[in-house]
Amino acid sequence: QVRLLESGGGSVQAGGSLRLSCSGSGYTFDSACMGWFRQAPGKEREGVASIYTGGVTTYYGHSVEGRFTISQDNAKNKLYLQMTELRPEDTAMYYCAAITQYWCPPRLEAAEFTYWGQGTQVTVSS
Repeated sequence: QVRLLESGGGSVQAGGSLRLSCSGSGYTFDSACMGWFRQAPGKEREGVASIYTGGVTTYYGHSVEGRFTISQDNAKNKLYLQMTELRPEDTAMYYCAAITQYWCPPRLEAAEFTYWGQGTQVTVSS
């Protein structure tokens, strides 16, 4: 059974940083596409970043490129999202997601991802 568990959310002032973590289990962690998505109240789920855990290919959403970095530690079965220069518009519930396949879709579409965590809240105040 695939399980994804996010942690690391919280409240921060604009300009600050946070690092989110996602622990994955129940699948081959180092051969999957994993991603971060976010959803603010009243808005659609938005792709933030994705990475193929067996290689180095990454994709980022336009609104976070240059500020956020996705990475993984396959030895620990963990996915990370380092967020810097946070803005109030980054406020959202952040979700970890996975597809058990050997490549990542080039577009960050939530419908492409099979497995989801419960989310962790990030709040950025101005």
